[in-house]
Amino acid sequence: MTPRPAFANCHSHAFHRALRGRAHTGRTFWGWRDGMYAVAGVLDPDLYFRLARATYAEMACAGIGAVGEFHYLHHGPGGRRYADPHAMAEAVIAAAREAGLRICLLDACYLRAGFAGEELASAQLRFAHADAASWAQDVRELAARHAGDPAVVVGAAIHSVRAVDEASLALVAGALPEAPLHVHVSEQPAENDACLAATGRTPVGLLADAGVWTSRTTAVHATHLTAADVGILGRAAGWACFCPTTEAELADGIGPSVALRDAGARITLGSDSNTVIDTFAEARGLAMHERLASGDRQGWDAAGLWRAATSDGAASLGFGDLGGFDLAESVRTAGATEPIWAATAADVVPPPELDPQWVRAELRSVVDEVWGRL
Repeated sequence: MTPRPAFANCHSHAFHRALRGRAHTGRTFWGWRDGMYAVAGVLDPDLYFRLARATYAEMACAGIGAVGEFHYLHHGPGGRRYADPHAMAEAVIAAAREAGLRICLLDACYLRAGFAGEELASAQLRFAHADAASWAQDVRELAARHAGDPAVVVGAAIHSVRAVDEASLALVAGALPEAPLHVHVSEQPAENDACLAATGRTPVGLLADAGVWTSRTTAVHATHLTAADVGILGRAAGWACFCPTTEAELADGIGPSVALRDAGARITLGSDSNTVIDTFAEARGLAMHERLASGDRQGWDAAGLWRAATSDGAASLGFGDLGGFDLAESVRTAGATEPIWAATAADVVPPPELDPQWVRAELRSVVDEVWGRL
């Protein structure tokens, strides 16, 4: 067995794990989103805790030491606030700690359904705050609860330029000025088209004008960028998180990872929808997608992939060393001198405190319960 540095999973939506192998509907991201909303609609703090705990246990068994949870499922059905307004966030944090992961809880501001002021769908009411000021008060309270805990970072997130109006962007970006700040950006061409029509700017340009891009900011997906967008993100010297398995599964497209890296952005990796929890697969996907898009096999080497998957990812979430995991030789890695090109999550030796049989049984049970409520 060869020890390896633990992975940082920089973009996760834990509750999406319930969709794996169950829902492959819709021709595009927008059709898939309806199924995701349905799952979100049936979760309460107790069921969300169980689903997140099992999902994070799967991550720990895959060599992941920290997760960046992009959290926007804030409230109860119909937008009703729980007695503890942080009940859903606390469920996720407790789930990560029980599974043995560090967690950066990226509390996402979500205010509207689109640029034209479309009415929020019923499921979206659980995501939304009345305004950015009320969201900022909530996220500051949550951060204060966990201040000083080395295993928990509370950061901020802008869900998207669709969900947060231009006038609120600066307030959201400044709510936790020293903490990580993440934002979904240019995941879909339709998002870019709507932003251009409404504001005359790309999402990256709109966010730049609001002062969002700094060295603590992560652009999540960053798939459909102009050359000017790449320059803006590179000059900010922040982060760009790619989620290759989800971006492929949802037919989102291939983002310019090498161009961003060469411009000055640091690249990280995430499992996003948790269709796959395998950072080896994400790392290879990053390299292979770049090859498909560019026709050049030299964009990513093994050292760069390890850095994106480990130390750069950890730093983007506000963590240092995440420890490590043991990697067993298998039929996949036999003869390989660099396992990033050959291994899978199945080759990781699970932590001794986690029983893989329990993880499998709990995932099956909790996913069945979620679907039983639909």
